[in-house]
Amino acid sequence: MRKTYRLIASIVVVAVLSESIGLAVGNKNAAYFGGTITTFNDSKDPVEGTLDTTRSDQLVFTAKDRPFTGKTFSIPYSRILDLEYGQKAGRRVGAAAATTVLLGPIGLLTLFSKKRKHYLTVGFKDESDKDQVAVIELGKDIVRVTLPILETRSGKKVEYQDEEARKSSK
Repeated sequence: MRKTYRLIASIVVVAVLSESIGLAVGNKNAAYFGGTITTFNDSKDPVEGTLDTTRSDQLVFTAKDRPFTGKTFSIPYSRILDLEYGQKAGRRVGAAAATTVLLGPIGLLTLFSKKRKHYLTVGFKDESDKDQVAVIELGKDIVRVTLPILETRSGKKVEYQDEEARKSSK
């Protein structure tokens, strides 16, 4: 009977953690979260990929997620109108539930940890001179590098949604 409870608890932990890991953007990756880019119109979820800031003339996003693997969009730095950076903090409820099942009340301590999602909003003009926008979720390891590069190459200052976002980007 005890083995059955452990097996069920293990399955619950794997299910909860795999779901939260599957929805998270890799630390060094990015995800197209939404906007007016038509390349990913058919996507119901954010499309994970890589953000290339090494080109001197444009920002390039390349998708890794199926069915969009290899599809790209680019934003010329000279056409960027504005940049905005913000965060969304949330509690790790799924992880807390899973660890509580395994460890009892001690697992509730997981609720004290927060996960942060980092969002960059880029407003720009397309080749037809129409206003466009792209909301990109940045992995936590690329925030501090990406924002200064975009400011330098576009000539636009990043607007921060709040003081907490300003602190985390430094």
